[in-house]
Amino acid sequence: MSTKPYALITGACGGIGQAMVKAFSNEGYSVVATDIRAPQGNLNADHFIHVDLEKTVRNASYAETIFNQIRDIIENRGLRVLINNAAVQILGSTDKLNRDAWNETLNVNLLAPFFWIQNLLPELEKDQGSVINISSIHAQLTKREFVAYATSKAALSGLTRSLAVDLGGKIRVNAIEPAAIQTDMLIAGFVGKEKLLEDLNAAHPTGKIGLPEEVASFAVWLADWKNPFLTGAVVRLDGGIGGRLYDPA
Repeated sequence: MSTKPYALITGACGGIGQAMVKAFSNEGYSVVATDIRAPQGNLNADHFIHVDLEKTVRNASYAETIFNQIRDIIENRGLRVLINNAAVQILGSTDKLNRDAWNETLNVNLLAPFFWIQNLLPELEKDQGSVINISSIHAQLTKREFVAYATSKAALSGLTRSLAVDLGGKIRVNAIEPAAIQTDMLIAGFVGKEKLLEDLNAAHPTGKIGLPEEVASFAVWLADWKNPFLTGAVVRLDGGIGGRLYDPA
């Protein structure tokens, strides 16, 4: 049986998720990865569970099956880190967003993190655990057609602060609000629009957008169990763009 601490990462097959798996594995964690998609190639996780995250909100029986799978893996040893990384980004203007879009967005981006924390709280407490919610710069600064996504991320940042208060010293709960991150999905959206990608990089005071590895390494630091006073923090990881004023003059 492994004696390494366990880290559970949702949305592990995406760009940031894969970087998280690698970073926590390199730091000596036994990684339990979950995603609705199957891994492409070697994910480097110790365990993989196929999960429909929204269904864990809508269907209590299905959720309990998933949580029992997780408990079977960690074998009563506790959970050191839970990273709520999975998210959906459904874009649409105010006159186009329908109930299905809102329900899916809130279920995956907000309610799933809450119910996963709630259901795995005994395991987290057992190992003096830490929760890291991956929020977004859109929690504070957004643009057109991001109404549902931005609202869900603002609520997730608020949930982080509220849980830190409500749970007291039981576990730590923190969040990261990344700006644009150089994932395969983001780069694919700029195929044929290379000038726009250059402009996006230049818009950040750092002169570049972030890397998945930068988010992952910061998450490892936040998860450090030797930081007992660090809880309820919502940290921008945005290359300074959150402080920049755009002025046409």
